[in-house]
Amino acid sequence: MIVNNKKLIVIVIIAGVIGLGAMIGFIGQGNVRHVEIFWKEKVEQTVAFEDVNGEVQLKGISGISGELNPHLISRTSFAYILTIVNNGDKHHRLYIEGLEIQSNLLEPGQQDVITIHPTEEGLYKYYDKREKLEHLGFLEIRTVVPSDEFTGFLRDMI
Repeated sequence: MIVNNKKLIVIVIIAGVIGLGAMIGFIGQGNVRHVEIFWKEKVEQTVAFEDVNGEVQLKGISGISGELNPHLISRTSFAYILTIVNNGDKHHRLYIEGLEIQSNLLEPGQQDVITIHPTEEGLYKYYDKREKLEHLGFLEIRTVVPSDEFTGFLRDMI
């Protein structure tokens, strides 16, 4: 009788370990989620127009280093949300050539938000669009490859 109890205990322990392993494998593959894990990604940045010594400058404020006329970067398939603030003393409008997107004409102290949903890579010039176009910098859209698209030895490194 003691031998049968020991066998039963060993069988129950083995079954429990196998069951636990199966649950971890099933859950670990993403089959059980209490929330949606895929949501729309977004990149948010804020820039400000400034008038310094008669020159127009765009300064990175949030999501960008504080450099003047920054090289803006976003990704394809992400919402790119750009807030434009007019800290200058003249009217300004941000215009992105190639995407044909522009902000509202901003009076000093006003701001506007533009949202771009880029689908392909590109390097686009952005301007201050008032009486004439004044080139300030570039917006670059890049494609980032998901890890499941890697092949060969790169896939093994992930």
